Amino acid sequence: MYSEDELIPISALQHYAFCKRQWGLMYLENIWSENVLTVEGAQLHEKSDQPVTEVRDNIRICRGLRVRSLEYGITGITDVVEFHEMPGGETKRAAAKAAIILKGKNGLWKPIPIEYKHGKPKADYCDEVQLCGQVLCLEEMLRIHIPKGFIYYGKQHKRYDVLFDNSLRDNTTKLIQSVRDGYKSNITPPPIYGKHCRSCSIVSYCMPKVLIHGKSARDYLEEIINKNFTG
Repeated sequence: MYSEDELIPISALQHYAFCKRQWGLMYLENIWSENVLTVEGAQLHEKSDQPVTEVRDNIRICRGLRVRSLEYGITGITDVVEFHEMPGGETKRAAAKAAIILKGKNGLWKPIPIEYKHGKPKADYCDEVQLCGQVLCLEEMLRIHIPKGFIYYGKQHKRYDVLFDNSLRDNTTKLIQSVRDGYKSNITPPPIYGKHCRSCSIVSYCMPKVLIHGKSARDYLEEIINKNFTG
């Protein structure tokens, strides 16, 4: 069990899975910059980040829930958690494994977490592990099992199912340990240039095309300066 002071942000999991160097620059060196994609992403999250509760028929929608897991040592804020009222025909014994009692409300309610992303589904699992990290927290805090959630992608205007199976859970817990080890080493990983660099808001700080060829940032800067003075 971890203490409150040892918790790492769930958002770091997504950045580490997307690009280890991006994670290092952002979480170890505190480098951040906006681009069109990050601004549009912030606009998409503007409503979901507000800590409010909304009611629609038999669904209660909670936004901006702060969650944490002392077992895994992670913490964060959910975009949206929908609580769906369980059908009356389901037995309490079966439903209780995936549902809770809400104060002042009758029946059982099943939580379904939803993460909002600006772009479109990715080829890797970086978005899924972020949502799974939230689920590990919710399961510990609510003492239930959550089998399924959604990721909403703004470009498609569509929700995609995320099943929290053993494979995703294993990948997430291994990633948590990798990120924790990264914090302990306090070393920003080297760049690996690829397609993902095109959408990165801090690519100008990373300089992957320069550093990937073994040239240091200092050598690169000195080379540019010398060209300007000798050209």
